Amino acid sequence: MFKKNPFGHYLILKKWLIRYMGFMTHRRYRGFNELEIEGSEIIKNLPGNNILFISNHQTYFADVVAMFHVFNASLSGRIDSIKNVGYLWSPKLNIYYVAAKETMKAGLLPRIMAYAGSVSIERTWRESGKDVKRQVKMSDITNIGTALDDGWVITFPQGTTKPFGPVRKGTVHIIKRYKPVVIPIVIDGFRRSFDKKGLMIKKRGILQSMVIKKPLEIDYENESIESILEKIEYAIEQHPSFLKVIPQEELQAIKELDITRKWDY
Repeated sequence: MFKKNPFGHYLILKKWLIRYMGFMTHRRYRGFNELEIEGSEIIKNLPGNNILFISNHQTYFADVVAMFHVFNASLSGRIDSIKNVGYLWSPKLNIYYVAAKETMKAGLLPRIMAYAGSVSIERTWRESGKDVKRQVKMSDITNIGTALDDGWVITFPQGTTKPFGPVRKGTVHIIKRYKPVVIPIVIDGFRRSFDKKGLMIKKRGILQSMVIKKPLEIDYENESIESILEKIEYAIEQHPSFLKVIPQEELQAIKELDITRKWDY
């Protein structure tokens, strides 16, 4: 009952938090809106640890909550479905996600969600809505390594919810250092159905999607950082070339976000 994970969190408390939050959020993906899933059979056959999920990012919290649902549903035998929330009765307790420390301290609910699995880090390029430039904290890298050693880690390598932002080199350094199995995920529809934080439903009847892809083939020892960066961009469909195939109405919405592509990683 008093067993803890490597970060000192009580597993029994974490289990009940995941159960409760899963029950409260289930209708956001199967009710108010629908979540279309593809490729979740990959999840069931993964090793128990050293798995790094990389994904594009559309809201602060709704994306990762959906992944908790899909991963646990798949582990209980529900392929490409989150029907019947009973799969959360025995959730996988060593799923973690990388999040900005300032985000996870902004209120009671984020702090509760942090206990459920956050590996909180200090962003090196932005804080409190302002651009900054500082060194990576090695303790943050070590904590991600600890999470990988214990289980699965979800990360959003762009570090922003804005589409087509650059992939940060820190993700590649983690990949080369810890040599995890890297599973790409592509999500869509979350930006239209939720507010930016992913806590409030903005619009109902939206079809959300999640595509889980096969592991990336990476030469951990010899492949360059730039090569892995490009592989990640293509895998999570955030390479600039994808802008050419986006429908005009969505492309206009992206332009209205006043996004400028930065190539100086």
